[in-house]
Amino acid sequence: GDILLHHPYDSFDPVMQFLEQAAEDPHVHAIKQTLYRTSGNSPIVRALTQAAENGKQVAALIELKARFDEENNIHWARTLERVGAHVVYGFPGLKVHAKVILVVRDEPEGIRRYVHFGTGNYNEKTARTYTDLSLFTCRPELGNDVTHLFNRLTGFSKTSVYDKLLVAPTTMREGFTALIRREAEHARAGRPSGIVAKLNALSDAKMVQELYAASQAGVPIELIIRGMCELRPGIAGVSETIRVRSVVGRFLEHSRVVMFVNGGNREVFVGSADWMGRNLDRRVETVVPVLDPALAETICDDVLSVLLQDNRKTRWLCSDGSYVRRKPHNGQAEFCAQEALLAKLAQPEVAIELAEPRA
Repeated sequence: GDILLHHPYDSFDPVMQFLEQAAEDPHVHAIKQTLYRTSGNSPIVRALTQAAENGKQVAALIELKARFDEENNIHWARTLERVGAHVVYGFPGLKVHAKVILVVRDEPEGIRRYVHFGTGNYNEKTARTYTDLSLFTCRPELGNDVTHLFNRLTGFSKTSVYDKLLVAPTTMREGFTALIRREAEHARAGRPSGIVAKLNALSDAKMVQELYAASQAGVPIELIIRGMCELRPGIAGVSETIRVRSVVGRFLEHSRVVMFVNGGNREVFVGSADWMGRNLDRRVETVVPVLDPALAETICDDVLSVLLQDNRKTRWLCSDGSYVRRKPHNGQAEFCAQEALLAKLAQPEVAIELAEPRA
């Protein structure tokens, strides 16, 4: 089944172990990964280097235009090239901001693709202070989509058709627009509707207008936007059903999560993209649906709902663009989402193991 990790409450070590194990596994044929920002002495790059030295096909999409990390990324690109890895220096005209690993392995039933989707960088140091999600899966439909993505990025294919993934700049804007409009249709028909979105920033004018239109159709919308937000909530006739809050605490809220009520058939998406023009139109980004209902429920409970309850580190965005601190009222106890998650989710590390090798 799929595996979900919520960093930093869950250790980042399983992500590194996933790569390290794949690098040494004789049944692994190929490892492909995007790298936007990583650490100065990166165990991630060391694992990729070891994999290439072990004769595996290694492809690394290294973004040289990652601000403040240009020199670091050039160093790692040259390191990987020296051991025979296929290094792709970004994509013409676009920054590669997606966070994806693909491991291709020979198993008794045939070739299996293992995939890691992240909302944050492959950097074990920032993983201690940023809140992010890791989703591990070997679902064939997601593996096929990621294979198409890497073939596109490495120049082996020109296809931009994906079954499940939303990929910027080709399908993500259109996909999210359709999902928002679907909620509006549910609301107009009297069916359950609602949107909860957790993002670092919301500044794309078209997405703001789509949310306004959904609000005017009666869709309840809760937005958790840590940084810049150009939408104005609570305006009569425009955004009456929208509330916006920013949660700034001990850890930097970095994960991107969007939930659609969808008439009672809830859908949850996680990925690398904020709703900004640069992310939707000028970067390669991925957003993946969480297809395991139990994991989707976990995300709703341990990411979205817990942040919506926070009354210690939350600021409300007002319709005039100002922020006011949220305070407990009517005898409510103070509640800090991050402290509650530390208490609930701090647990022994999870080990990610590949299936038993072919006999």
